[in-house]
Amino acid sequence: MMTPYLQNIALLEMSLTCAVVLLLLLQKLISKEIPFVVRVILVLLLGNLFFWPLGMSLELPLSAYVRGVTGDLSIVTLLLLWSSVLPSAKKTPLGFKVPLALIAITFYPLALGFGMIDPYAWGYGSIGLLIAVVLFAMICGLVGWTKGVWILSFAIIAWAAHWHESANLWDYLLDPFLAIWALFAIPNAIYLKRCEKAQSGYLFRAG
Repeated sequence: MMTPYLQNIALLEMSLTCAVVLLLLLQKLISKEIPFVVRVILVLLLGNLFFWPLGMSLELPLSAYVRGVTGDLSIVTLLLLWSSVLPSAKKTPLGFKVPLALIAITFYPLALGFGMIDPYAWGYGSIGLLIAVVLFAMICGLVGWTKGVWILSFAIIAWAAHWHESANLWDYLLDPFLAIWALFAIPNAIYLKRCEKAQSGYLFRAG
């Protein structure tokens, strides 16, 4: 059973996440870059809207109802979303999305019982999984994606500190929403690269 402290943490995380998602949708709709200061103000205002009970017929905050449907998101998902608000935010590299998608494709069927191996059990204190995550973070650093190093480091620290109710490392690294995002982001990134190449070829065509 969750303590009031952990419950408030979970509601705060979900409130901020809902605020950031709405901000990203708004930015897509208006097709214009929203100034950083305005983004921060909007996230704070929307976050408060989701965190505090609104009264009327709602007994719980809006974020509690959203969390009831989605569950707790992984630390990796939270940090990827929240960091997108920053002024220096860059797109997540394909080199992170592809391994993530491959892991998700392998992990979820096995975790659901389609096989003799249960990788979810490795999340309970398996030194092998921890070493694999650390090595992956080091690879992110070697290829120049320092943001990935920080995200994976915070995920490990949050797991070690029992930041969420779960004691399984997988729950801090991966969730269905992150897996779906990676699976859809890969073909989209390939499509955009092909469009850029085609456009570049058209611009530099002779005549």
